Amino acid sequence: MQRTHVKERAEEQTMTMDPDQQAAVRTLANELHRLNQSVMKAVEMGLTVELVRSSRFHGGEGSWGDLLVPVFVTKGPSAH
Repeated sequence: MQRTHVKERAEEQTMTMDPDQQAAVRTLANELHRLNQSVMKAVEMGLTVELVRSSRFHGGEGSWGDLLVPVFVTKGPSAH
């Protein structure tokens, strides 16, 4: 399976964060890794998968995050 390097990329960005922020980044990186694995599996099953920003969550004090929804396209029944 293809490596996505989510964990490595996330760890590089946490050097100046406090422990709670680092824990939040680790949690998100783990969830993104699982999401990427699921996307690759869906693609292997014949789906096209696009993740689209559905909204932006504002947490106050200038912080925000994009919320995503999947859009799926299929070419018909799979031979799997």
